Amino acid sequence: MHDIPSSDEERALLTRLRRDLHRIPELDCDLPKTLAYIRAELEGVEQDIAARHGADACRIFSPCESSLCMFFDRGSKHATAVRADMDALPVTEKSDVEFASCHKGCMHACGHDGHMSMVLALARHIADSFDELPRSILLVFQPAEETTGGARFICESGVFEECGVDRIFGFHLWPDLEKGAIASRQGGLLAAASESTFTFHGKAAHIAKAADGADALEAGARFLLDAYAYMDERRAEEPCLLKCGVFRSGDVRNVISSHTRIEGSLRTFSEEMGARTKRDLALLARIRAEEAGCTVETHFADGYPPVVNDAALYRLAAETLDGLQELPEPLLIGEDFAFYQRHLPGVFFLLGTGTGIPLHADTFDFDESILAAGLNAYKKLIRIP
Repeated sequence: MHDIPSSDEERALLTRLRRDLHRIPELDCDLPKTLAYIRAELEGVEQDIAARHGADACRIFSPCESSLCMFFDRGSKHATAVRADMDALPVTEKSDVEFASCHKGCMHACGHDGHMSMVLALARHIADSFDELPRSILLVFQPAEETTGGARFICESGVFEECGVDRIFGFHLWPDLEKGAIASRQGGLLAAASESTFTFHGKAAHIAKAADGADALEAGARFLLDAYAYMDERRAEEPCLLKCGVFRSGDVRNVISSHTRIEGSLRTFSEEMGARTKRDLALLARIRAEEAGCTVETHFADGYPPVVNDAALYRLAAETLDGLQELPEPLLIGEDFAFYQRHLPGVFFLLGTGTGIPLHADTFDFDESILAAGLNAYKKLIRIP
């Protein structure tokens, strides 16, 4: 498929949109300023479409809480969906950009401002190319990707059935790819993510009489090291990971700890490995707790399923996108785009920032010129019959 390069006007639009949205980050489903901004941009497109093609050619609506969709009706039997996530992170920005966050303690540190900008610019392109498109198009702006999985709410709303959507595409910025590169892979791309919590209950006692207590700190520490060793063994079988970022225990330095709480995230790809590791980790926690005279509660959140690209749709996308890089192995990050792929065929892509600044960092930033590469890819994808 021939290239559809971005104009200087589109590049300027992408920069403006990204910087405007970067200033107003909001969390979870509490997105009033973000939604108002996106609606205002889409209403301008809606007015343009209506003037050229009639009021029935497109509509803006909210299929569920804190979401916004725009449907371009080409009268086709099926439609293509494109997704953007709107929520930010509870991170205090430490970059020195002139368009830094105006909301203290909140930042677009994961590139969602870039995702939204590409899809908003795509709306303008659709308006200008409406008669050329082989299919109807649904643009989806969802909340809560970073928290409760807003994609699931979109799926449950019935909007895809209502609009005849039979495929969906999405992007995520990725710092470890070269600037402007687009990558993905057939099959498993990103991991299932399950928030994991291990709570050990012991008995407090003065350290001089440690035998009278039940040491929840020791039980937790032994479990954590053993759990990491166990996961290293499983990783030889297929990509998987358990890492914990929270370990809280005890109250006083000279008293045996009566409580330990360990919080982390389990990442797996196959359902079999997910079930196996959850079962074995719970058993290991119980064994280490009993050895210390403690008890333990283990909780694995349902989390996000793995992002698995539809094989047939991926082949179509790969034929359409010149220069698409094939990743050699899946990545151990989680993404709620997985819920869409359980509902209908979908392909997810990574767009390189080339900076190496990690996602979720308080200094996360990127050159807006990369967004043109994502926009150009979307232009081609929505033209697949």
